[in-house]
Amino acid sequence: MSRLTDRPVVAATAGALTIAFSAILVRLSHASPSTAAVFRCAYALPLLALLAHLENRRYGRRRWEDRRLGLLAGAFFAADLIFWHHAIGDVGAGLATVLGNLQVVLVGLLAWAILRERPPSRVVAAVPVVLFGVVLISGVIGHGAYGRDPARGVLFGILTGLTYAGFILVLRQTNSDLRRPAGPLFDATATATAFAVVAGLAIGDLDLSPTWPGHGWLALLALSSQVLGWLLISVSLPRLQAALTSVLLTIQPVGSVLLGIVILSESPSPEQLAGVGVVLAGVLLASLRPRRTVFVPNTARGVDASSS
Repeated sequence: MSRLTDRPVVAATAGALTIAFSAILVRLSHASPSTAAVFRCAYALPLLALLAHLENRRYGRRRWEDRRLGLLAGAFFAADLIFWHHAIGDVGAGLATVLGNLQVVLVGLLAWAILRERPPSRVVAAVPVVLFGVVLISGVIGHGAYGRDPARGVLFGILTGLTYAGFILVLRQTNSDLRRPAGPLFDATATATAFAVVAGLAIGDLDLSPTWPGHGWLALLALSSQVLGWLLISVSLPRLQAALTSVLLTIQPVGSVLLGIVILSESPSPEQLAGVGVVLAGVLLASLRPRRTVFVPNTARGVDASSS
C-alpha cells in the first residue's frame, strides 16, 4: 500500500480500470437496482471492517467528528447506485457509466447555483458540449438507439452524476488522515447499505433472497469494485487535485463502453457512440486547466508552471 501512496496517479488509474467492470457485473447479476446496491455494499463490509480494524489497531480509533461525514457520503452513494442501476437497465452498462461521469461538469454548476461560487470559464464552456453529447446518447437524434428506454436512462444518468459528485466530494473530505483509506470507505459503505435497504423497501424492488449465480456476480462486484477499486481511488483522492482525479476517472466510462460491447454484446448506435465522445470531450474540457507561464524576477524567464 505504501508504494501506491507514493504513486497516486497509478492508484487512481488502477482503481478506475477496476470499477470499469461494475456495470457489467450488475447486468450479469440480473438483480433489481436496489438489490444490486444493497448487496454490492453488504458483501464488501466484512473485508472493509477487517481493514478498518487493522488501521485502528495501528493508528488508534478515529474520532466521531472525523466519521460523521461518512454518513453523508453513504447517503449520496446509495442514491448514486440506485439511480445508476436504473440507468443501466434503460440505456445499457456502457452508456449509463458515461452519463454517471457528468459529475465533473455538474458539480461546478451546483456550486454556482447553491454556493454562489462562479465556475471557471472552461466549465461554463463545457456545458453545451456535454448537453449535446447527452442528447445524442438519449436517442433523440438518429435511429436505432440502444436501450429499452434511452431517454429515461439519460434522466437517471443525470441524477447519477449529481449524486456521484456529492459522494466524491464528501469522501475526499473524510480522507483527512491519509494513512486510513479503509476506515472512511467502511463508514460510507455501511451507511449506503442501510440507505439502500430503506430505499429498496420504499420502491418495492428489494429482493433479500440470495440466488445463484446472480449473487456470485454481486459478491465479485463487492470485492473488486467496492473494496479493491474504491480503496485504490480513496488512496489517490486526497493526494491528487480534484481536476486531475476527475480526468483519471474518465477511464472508467471508456472501459465500460468497450466492455459492454465485447462482453454483453451491447450495440450503441453511431449517434450514441458519437455522444460518448462528445461527453468525454466536455468532461476533459471542464477538468483540464490551461498551463501558464510564471515570470520570476532575477531568474530565467518563462518558467512553465501548471495551474493545476
